[in-house]
Amino acid sequence: MADRWHHLSASPTSPRATAPQQMTAEDLVSGGPRHDVGLDERLRQAYYWIVNTAVISPYYDIEFSVTPPLTFSLGDAGAELSLPDDASYSSNVLIPLLTFAVGGRCLLVGGPGRGKTTVAVLMGVMAGTDAADVRRSVQQGQPQLTVSDLVGIPLPKDLIGASRLTDIGIAWRDWLSLPVKIIDEYNRIPTKTQSALLTMVAEGYVESHDQMRRTAPDGGVESWYFTANDDAGGGTFPVIQALKDRLDVTVQAVGFNSRFFDELVARVEAGDRPEDNVPAELVFDADDRAAMRALVRGLPIEAPVRRRLEFFFSHFEFVQHGGKRFEYRTKDVVATSGVDVGSIVRANGGADLEADLGAQTLNGLSVRALQTLVLFSKAMAWFRGSGTVTAADVRAVLPFVLRGKLQPHLDHPRFAEGAEPELASDAASWLTSLWDESGRLFDALNLGRTDPVGDLLHEFSKGLDGLDGVEVMRRLTAIESQIRAVADAGKLYGRHFDDLTALKYLHQRYTAYLAWRERG
Repeated sequence: MADRWHHLSASPTSPRATAPQQMTAEDLVSGGPRHDVGLDERLRQAYYWIVNTAVISPYYDIEFSVTPPLTFSLGDAGAELSLPDDASYSSNVLIPLLTFAVGGRCLLVGGPGRGKTTVAVLMGVMAGTDAADVRRSVQQGQPQLTVSDLVGIPLPKDLIGASRLTDIGIAWRDWLSLPVKIIDEYNRIPTKTQSALLTMVAEGYVESHDQMRRTAPDGGVESWYFTANDDAGGGTFPVIQALKDRLDVTVQAVGFNSRFFDELVARVEAGDRPEDNVPAELVFDADDRAAMRALVRGLPIEAPVRRRLEFFFSHFEFVQHGGKRFEYRTKDVVATSGVDVGSIVRANGGADLEADLGAQTLNGLSVRALQTLVLFSKAMAWFRGSGTVTAADVRAVLPFVLRGKLQPHLDHPRFAEGAEPELASDAASWLTSLWDESGRLFDALNLGRTDPVGDLLHEFSKGLDGLDGVEVMRRLTAIESQIRAVADAGKLYGRHFDDLTALKYLHQRYTAYLAWRERG
């Protein structure tokens, strides 16, 4: 029987990839052309091996299409199946794989037996750890898990003889230094132990009895994988918000497709497990992982995509009656004062709730979430073999980055009265639709061609040295004109809030500069 585990295609996995070199006489003797496979190609090979051989996931929910995809309406409940014409991917494999590439933190959500832990274990083997050691290193969340169970115990002889805490040696757990760390059912871990876990995830170290240990492995790239049966508050213990906020992406595990039942039978008969059969070519050492992360971070995001991202971010923080002072009219001000954000959103009579994207959410986006979206957009573009990040790359990763970070306002007409009730339970589709709606509004307002506030910021970025008073007064007048134009429009939306605060910032800088010139 042919080895069904270790075969990798010699053909490039992407049409953007370089074609194989032609065979030479020397190649025939040596066994093949000598050329290095790029890290992005190896990562794509890993994806296709996992999705087609290891876990069998025929769910292509991350879609790319050059032309509008062929779609089919199915059933009487509005279901639609689309057939994209460009390479598309299974999120429950690709998102964990991108997490591996950037050294991120991934939460896999789904019922028991849906392959969450298997996918995470595969990532550990791909980082060069023996499969048996990866399985042993999985930290099982359970209500009695203590900090010592998680990180290690003080040495008994030191506890007896030490006169200071710093004299106590700690028998640290081996899993702390692994490049891939797996926490199974993290929502069953007690709150105190979660706090110790937070320090590891957020700061890269752990403390016990005044002793500290760094958790990052050689090369500095570590990836974290958490699993949970749900991310909506279920579990033995509520997950502390600070820990949830440190998770970069959330991905839904999927059920087994019955059409691939023969593969299950073959594995039972052979006693096979995919993590015991990872091809050597798909193992990435510390240098590989460090190089991957550097390549991803170095991929550019050009100005047009940045501008669409800026516009998308601008919708969500502002709320009309958040505070008396203009700068305090934010959802965070409302939430931290203990007032119900939804009631404040509903009280906004100065905007069309159905047209206001910000009215669909109960919060804005943290800086951490924005940085994560940028990083994973770069990772997606790099994985696809692109030289720059496109809007399609952002759209592909956005629902997995923002799930759990952008909270839906379920009393909004779109959920409570709209024709898409499924969006209340399908966070990924809702978040994708927010991006799409923002893009349509961006185009309708012609913001790709005209950006007066951006022009004023760019003008300011050139510096103030040598500006005379007349030029400063001209710029101040232009700023005040922009503010007046928004004021005259009457209705106020989140997209205006960031522009207005930026304009006030510019006004302050120019005013201070003018005062300095006059004093001089």
